[in-house]
Amino acid sequence: MTNIDQRPTSSDAESAASSGAAGPRAAAPRAKQRSTLRTVALPSEHGGWGLTLEPVLLGLLVAHSVSALCIGLAAVLAFLARTPLKLAVVDARRGRTLERTRMARKVAAAELAVLAVLVVIAFLTATPGFWWPIFGIAPLLLVELSYDIRSRSRRLIPELAGAVGIAGVAAMMALAGGLDTAVALGLWAVLAGRAIAAIPTIRSQVLKLHGRPTNDVLPVVADLVALALVAATAIAEPALIAGAVAVAVAIVAQRALIAWAPTERAVVLGIRQTVMGLAVVIATAIGVALA
Repeated sequence: MTNIDQRPTSSDAESAASSGAAGPRAAAPRAKQRSTLRTVALPSEHGGWGLTLEPVLLGLLVAHSVSALCIGLAAVLAFLARTPLKLAVVDARRGRTLERTRMARKVAAAELAVLAVLVVIAFLTATPGFWWPIFGIAPLLLVELSYDIRSRSRRLIPELAGAVGIAGVAAMMALAGGLDTAVALGLWAVLAGRAIAAIPTIRSQVLKLHGRPTNDVLPVVADLVALALVAATAIAEPALIAGAVAVAVAIVAQRALIAWAPTERAVVLGIRQTVMGLAVVIATAIGVALA
């Protein structure tokens, strides 16, 4: 989802500190260090947290296993590592080495090392063959990364590619926990439908809040694509009917809220989407458990 990041970059912080602006001289280095660490370690895309945690939570609900937990934690770490990796690559392309560049490299190296350990544990404990969805996940995440390193991650294509790609983590977790392929792919399809419907709508609403032009047809088309996807999923795998219905209800709720309860606060939009995403996850997990 779209978020306008208004935090100062570490280079801005360095310039302010070197100019001797405000604040006690002794406290400046520590404040600068905290600001730099936050910049390189925490993603600025608040909606990305929900889109990453939804498949992780769903995977844990339907597949209770050590391997599923490791895959879920690895997905969260991959989401976190994306920020320092992006900063390090962007600075390298621009031929500069700042304080944030050095810290980004250290943070990315630490996170990727832990991620590698989690992946090894997953391979050692999971049901054989759980890993093949990565062939669908990786190209989508590479599309997102290609936009990231060109500082174009706020566009619709990388946001959709990243969200649909990370949704595949639920499929890997399900396979690692011993669920069959049809259910695993169905989980991925339900969450992909949820993302396809949510992202264009929330982008349109945020743009309107900032007085920017929007394409009102695109969210409607995205809703229809999402409905077609989850309907096909429910037909192919009855265990996913509850999840498909939950996505449809979320789409209707989005349209109703836009028409009858508009808001002028982006944070309210985010809260609404978080609630809808959690509802889809819980309904999907219940449907699989009862099937």
